[in-house]
Amino acid sequence: MLRKSRAKSPPIDFKKYWQALVAPWQQIDWFLLILVVGLTAFGGLTIHSTELYENSTRGWQHWFVGVIGFGLILAIASWSYRSLLRWHWVIYALTNLSLIAVMVAGVTANGAQSWLNFGGFNIQPSEFAKLGVIITLAALLHEQEKIDLQVVGRTLAITAVPWALVFIQPDLGTSLVFGAIVLTMLYWANVNPGWLILMLSPLVSAILYHVYLPGWLFWTLFTTAIAWLTLPLRIVSALGTLAVNFGAVELGNLFWGLLKNYQKQRLILFLDPEQDPLGGGYHLIQSRIAIGAGEMWGRGLYHGTQTQLNFIPEQHTDFIFSAVGEEYGFVGCLVLLLVFWAICARLLWIALMAKDNFGSLLAIGILSTIAFQTAINISMTVGLAPITGIPLPWMSYGRSALLTNFIAIGLVESVANFRPKKKKPYY
Repeated sequence: MLRKSRAKSPPIDFKKYWQALVAPWQQIDWFLLILVVGLTAFGGLTIHSTELYENSTRGWQHWFVGVIGFGLILAIASWSYRSLLRWHWVIYALTNLSLIAVMVAGVTANGAQSWLNFGGFNIQPSEFAKLGVIITLAALLHEQEKIDLQVVGRTLAITAVPWALVFIQPDLGTSLVFGAIVLTMLYWANVNPGWLILMLSPLVSAILYHVYLPGWLFWTLFTTAIAWLTLPLRIVSALGTLAVNFGAVELGNLFWGLLKNYQKQRLILFLDPEQDPLGGGYHLIQSRIAIGAGEMWGRGLYHGTQTQLNFIPEQHTDFIFSAVGEEYGFVGCLVLLLVFWAICARLLWIALMAKDNFGSLLAIGILSTIAFQTAINISMTVGLAPITGIPLPWMSYGRSALLTNFIAIGLVESVANFRPKKKKPYY
């Protein structure tokens, strides 16, 4: 009697199952996602090191929020970013209402009323306001074939409302981020570069007048010439620019008077922190000592004396880079900078490959936020910029900031995911 032959089951096609699993995210930038997740993991480890002997859970909280953020990236990336066009005014309204709510019922910490308390958790609306402004401006600018003065004026007016609400909290750092967003997105929308210089003119004049008077005179003549060459009604525009440069000096004095004493110290003492080594200059002095102590290869994880002995206040937030410098040295700092550079490069690539102007403007607005915050945070820890309270993306502790950055990357990944399929990324 013949034995019946058993039919062999076909081999499992793992490639087919994998393709089906990742189908909703076929074109997302996996390299960008890996960089962001890796940076968040490293940030949690560094935060844990800064509070090793304090029995703190901030490092674990950072990782936990990172897991939530990873899920948000995948969820947002599978959803078309163009749906935001129907809701951008709603998003803008909610952004401003949340900032008004902070003024009415906000929680004050470190001299600023910037948080709302929900069930024991503090939420910082100004962080999410950055995304609200980016979405609103991208929706405003994406259909403009020509950026004229009317469009520029409307853009500045729309940004002025959340900017003012953040500035009076007072949150000087975040208000500066709004400026970087507006200038970068207008540039990407092909505004006349001379107009961008004129927008910066009052701020530069206010600073140069008190720092280097000949430089202020040169800047005034330079911007007057730009106004003559790029604006209508040349004589009126040139005279108006002269008036703005002169008026900026008095306006700068007025704004200086509105700042808190600790904000004034932050803006001045970075030039010479030794003027107040036990007060306003203490943070910066200790930060530079820590970074210098790391030398080439660093002291090693959990072995940084400045870090472990808590010489640097707020090291888990604004001064997290000093912990990297001390424990991982120059090489560790260089690797971290390369990671941030790679993230910015991918954001720029996605902006260039987007299928429409709206997606491109979203990506470039988010790029400006990440690049500006990274540059300012690292500069202030080494004494090249004033201490403004701007966190280092994905590295500093701060749940609202971390979630905002993950949502931002989710929007960029959506732009990448819905780009034309014939354009594939290369690594």
